[in-house]
Amino acid sequence: MQTFHCLAILFDLDGVLVDSTPSVARQWRIWAEEHGIDPEKVLAIAHGRRTIEVVRMLAPNLVAEAEVRKLEKREAADTEGVTVMPGAAELVRSIPDGLWGVVTSGTRYLATARLRLGKLPVPKVLVSADEVAKGKPDPEPFLKGAELLEVNPLECLVIEDAPAGIRAAHAGGMKVIALPSTYPASQLQEADAVVRRLRQIRIGSSAGKLHVVVH
Repeated sequence: MQTFHCLAILFDLDGVLVDSTPSVARQWRIWAEEHGIDPEKVLAIAHGRRTIEVVRMLAPNLVAEAEVRKLEKREAADTEGVTVMPGAAELVRSIPDGLWGVVTSGTRYLATARLRLGKLPVPKVLVSADEVAKGKPDPEPFLKGAELLEVNPLECLVIEDAPAGIRAAHAGGMKVIALPSTYPASQLQEADAVVRRLRQIRIGSSAGKLHVVVH
């Protein structure tokens, strides 16, 4: 059992609160085939990164912004197999309002669509791909989340599912709990704790602090 003390929690979205892997994989495969790119090469780097960065890396000849709009609309419309992660609803509802947020590599349009599809609350603080200059593994998204929550980054805890997200959080001075939903636990060992499921996490609060227990 491990215990973390913090003032706020920042959640990644896809693979942590919502399981969108089937939709993400389908749409990236379709996009890759349209442009003559090996789908496996795309999927190897796509999870946990901003769409615009993946497009720029693999198809620098394309207008990245236009490709992002097309991909995000397709993903938002592709809801087959998209589900709420077990325990996600109970976990976020156990945290007092204003003490948690979402930091995602998707756009705000896609993030709010996924949260509403899963009947999850849309937090006051939602940092999306279109609101930062650099995405994960750069710490900017998480640092922006901490700033909007008005909390010192060192007092934030992050829950992630991807190596890029873990590195981003650590670069911002934050502790990380990882969930092996998208990557195997063996690739998440940089995290401060790894849980098999969200229900292993219990959150309590007292004297303005959150106490996060990992079983």
